[in-house]
Amino acid sequence: MAQQNTGDTPLPSNQILLGGQAVIEGVMMRGPERIALAVRRADGTITVRTEGFVPLAMRKRIWAFPLLRGVSGFFEMMLVGIRMLNVSASLAMRDLADDSSSPGSGRKEKAGTIIAVVISLAFAVGLFFVIPLLVTTAMFQVSQDPLRFNLLAGLIRLAIFLAYLAAIARIPDVKRLFMYHGAEHMTVFGYERMRQVSVEAARIQSRFHPRCGTSFLLIVVVASIVLFAVADSIVIASVGVITVPLRLLWHLLLLPLVAGASYEVIRFSAKYSWFWVGRLITLPGLWLQRLTTRPPTEDQLEVAVAALDAALDVRGEDLNGHSAATSELKYA
Repeated sequence: MAQQNTGDTPLPSNQILLGGQAVIEGVMMRGPERIALAVRRADGTITVRTEGFVPLAMRKRIWAFPLLRGVSGFFEMMLVGIRMLNVSASLAMRDLADDSSSPGSGRKEKAGTIIAVVISLAFAVGLFFVIPLLVTTAMFQVSQDPLRFNLLAGLIRLAIFLAYLAAIARIPDVKRLFMYHGAEHMTVFGYERMRQVSVEAARIQSRFHPRCGTSFLLIVVVASIVLFAVADSIVIASVGVITVPLRLLWHLLLLPLVAGASYEVIRFSAKYSWFWVGRLITLPGLWLQRLTTRPPTEDQLEVAVAALDAALDVRGEDLNGHSAATSELKYA
C-alpha cells in the first residue's frame, strides 16, 4: 500500500500557491492565470468551465505589499467563491430543467452573486461579530477592559464558529460538499508534492492542507482578539470610555486589517509547515479540518483533478483551443 503524503516536506521556492474551493457537486481551482470550475452532472459527465483571472495584487503593485495583499485576496476570493457556488447551483438546476438559453441569464447570475455576497456578509457579521460583542457586554462587566473583553468575546466567537461547523456537518448535502473539499486538498497536494495532476497522485495525499480557508478563519478569530484589544485600548485612552455602538463600528472598520494580518500568518505557516513554528501555527486548523473535510470518492477526485488540470492550463486558450475569456467543456 502506498504511503500517504502528510505534506511535511517544504514547498519548492518557486512553488505556485494554488487556491481552491468545494462547490455543489464539484470543485473550483485557481491557477496562475485562470479559474476553473468542474462539476459532476446528473448523467455522470463532468462540465468544466474556465475563465481568465489575474489577482489584483499582480495587476496593481500597491496591493502586493504585505497586509494589503491579504485584504485584496480575501475579498477577491470571497466574490469568486460565491459566484462559483452560484454557477454550480445553476448547473445542478439545469439538469432538472435546461434553461441555459433563457434570455438575461448572465444578468441574473451577476445579480444573484451580488445578493448572495450581501446576505453572506450580513449573516457572518451578525453571527460572528455582533452576537459575541452583545453577549460579552451583557454577561460580563469587562466592557472597559480591552484585553479581558476581547478575550471573552473571542472565545464566544470561537464557540459559535465550532458549533456552526458541527451543526452543518450533519446535513447530508454539506457532507458531500466536505467530501469535495477533501478532494480539492488532496489534488492540490498531489501537484505540490509530486508535480502530478492525476487521481493516482491525489489518492495518496492527506486531506488536511495548511492553507485551507478553515484554518484561515480560525487564525482570524485569534488575530481579532489581539488587534481588537489594541484598538479598544486606543479608543479608551482617547475618549475615556468605549460604548457598544462605537466598539462595533471600530471592529468592523478593522476587519480588513484582521484579514490581512491573518493572511500573512497563514502564508508563513504554509511556507514553513515542515518547521516546528509552522506546524504549531497550522495544527489547530488541521484539527478543525476533521470537521470540514471528508474522505472523497474516486469520482470526486476525478472532478478535482479536472478542475486543477484546467486551472493550470496557462497557454491563453480555452479548453476547446480558442482564445476566450471564458469557456465550457463537457466530457465523460
